[in-house]
Amino acid sequence: MQNFEISVLDLAPVKKDKTIHDTFQDSLSLANHAENLNYKRFWLAEHHNMESIASSATSVLIGFIANGTKKIRVGSGGIMLPNHSSLVIAEQFGTLESLFPGRIDLGLGRAPGTDGLTAQALGRNPAIINQQFPRQILELQRYFSKDNSEALVRAIPGEGLDIPLYILGSSTDSAFLAAELGLPYAFAGHFAPEQMEMAFNIYRQNFEPSEYCDQPYVIACINGVAAETSEEAHKISTTLFQAFINIIRNDRKPFAPPVDDMDNIWSPMEKNMVLQKLRYTLIGNQAEIEEQIKSFQDKFNVNELMINSHIYDHQKRLDSYSIFRKAKDAILKI
Repeated sequence: MQNFEISVLDLAPVKKDKTIHDTFQDSLSLANHAENLNYKRFWLAEHHNMESIASSATSVLIGFIANGTKKIRVGSGGIMLPNHSSLVIAEQFGTLESLFPGRIDLGLGRAPGTDGLTAQALGRNPAIINQQFPRQILELQRYFSKDNSEALVRAIPGEGLDIPLYILGSSTDSAFLAAELGLPYAFAGHFAPEQMEMAFNIYRQNFEPSEYCDQPYVIACINGVAAETSEEAHKISTTLFQAFINIIRNDRKPFAPPVDDMDNIWSPMEKNMVLQKLRYTLIGNQAEIEEQIKSFQDKFNVNELMINSHIYDHQKRLDSYSIFRKAKDAILKI
């Protein structure tokens, strides 16, 4: 098996009976923990109008996390670019890169990260998204370029800085775009696994080397819940299951503690829907996680696994990432 990196995806989850201040402190604690375990990067995802997710001001939160860590890369997974002006994002990430040199990533998605009414409030125009998103990426590249120094509109800070761009996708559309632009590609397998295999194939088959990336680089974002015992892992994973039930029911309430029996919460149809959405979720003790990672890599052979752990108890969430680190190291020693 080829070497692969492991990273963290954090949605800044808000838990029942906890404050948003608690959420941000937990995110910082997790980032420090991941840094100590030599995780590659720590990404935060832009969402809006969700009582359960507090990462709406993504650039601000990235600054908070980067300021509280020393070496781990910190970035967006992603910034939903059509929600924003390209110039504003160039200035924000230029500021972040100037404050924390060599540590900032800019992952970019085209989805709204919210519902239709909130997307409208953000100023999106759905009729031009498919044209707007590629154009905005090219605008960002221009703003970050040294060659833009003679332009009438410049990103200060931002101009001349090396800020890696990553294209995010939850369908096959962005796979074509990432391949055409020669940029790394991250797929949202943690909530939209249906087209992940097809998207990776499209990206790899159509990839055009660029000054930014000479060969395909694939990141798979997946859910992961690990514990000392298999029984404990499956018990604490019920927080994740309940979160997906809430999505199905359009209920955005905070994340709930684990339960003993999900059958008291979901219907058979809901259970089937959730398990389909979580088909590539890794759950178990270390030995089971090792086998699941090997099986996943046999199928997808990604460059990087980005793990999202919706675990209610913060210490158990930290422990889960420790077990994933041990599992990855054990696999590569075989």
